Amino acid sequence: MSGERRGVVLAVTGFGLLSVGDAIIKTMAGAWSPLAVAGLRFALGAIGLAALLRWREGAGALRPAAPLLQLGRGACLAGATLCFFSAIFLMPLAEAMALTFISPVVTALLSRPLLGERVPGNVWVAMPVALAGVALVLRPNLLALGWPALLPLASATFFSGMVIANRKSAGTGSPLAMQAYIAVVAAPILIGAAVLGHASGAPLLRVSWPEASVVARCAIVAVTASTAHALIYLGTTRAGAATIAPTTYVQIIIAGVLGWWWFGDRPDAVALAGMALIVTAGLVLWSGNRLFRGLLLFRANRPLP
Repeated sequence: MSGERRGVVLAVTGFGLLSVGDAIIKTMAGAWSPLAVAGLRFALGAIGLAALLRWREGAGALRPAAPLLQLGRGACLAGATLCFFSAIFLMPLAEAMALTFISPVVTALLSRPLLGERVPGNVWVAMPVALAGVALVLRPNLLALGWPALLPLASATFFSGMVIANRKSAGTGSPLAMQAYIAVVAAPILIGAAVLGHASGAPLLRVSWPEASVVARCAIVAVTASTAHALIYLGTTRAGAATIAPTTYVQIIIAGVLGWWWFGDRPDAVALAGMALIVTAGLVLWSGNRLFRGLLLFRANRPLP
């Protein structure tokens, strides 16, 4: 097997693991608050990443070079995670995931005011296609759930903010340090959100002492996400971002299969058409501009461990 093919296999395996982790998160719906699940999952990841960073790069590496940017990255990741975890507790997994894949379009639009970059012409082609797909996917969920059906779109917007902050902070630390910084910032924000959710009195957000299986599943997701990101990174080094980026959409396929098999969620033909339009919009961005090939790949690295 050639190096490029091996890289594609590694990346596809990594993206598949991310969907498996999302499915495991969904199994905790009703067992614990989604905010508490997010807080515990990132607390475990932050502890592990900080310990690994100190071991590999020394105690000095724990002090970020651009603390305000790291705060912004962590806050955006926390917002994206809160919205996405809440969404998959309430919605079919594949549909919630498909809606978050509008983030490359959102990032493209935000890059002009926040980064001063010209918005390429293909964005204006992709945007109406993506919005049409969003409308089709949202159709049954918005009627059934009301505003919570918009949570995946909020997650995509937060994620776009994180991508832009990532680009602003490029070169301020090693890849491991950048993962550790963002997790260390996001974890306390998520824990604080869980505390506020419990104080709100909402039944879905009430936090009790977790069952051992909940803690174990959070730990498993932290490990699978770490493994997934390592595989995606290795795949990218072997095959290149331009080759790897489109394979991110394997997440939707695997999420659909897992949702059907594990939870009995069967998207109808209209929702499937909407998902196809969102994927098409992403591929338009990927094919027309090298920058957005990278953005699609960034999109795949959604919840850092």
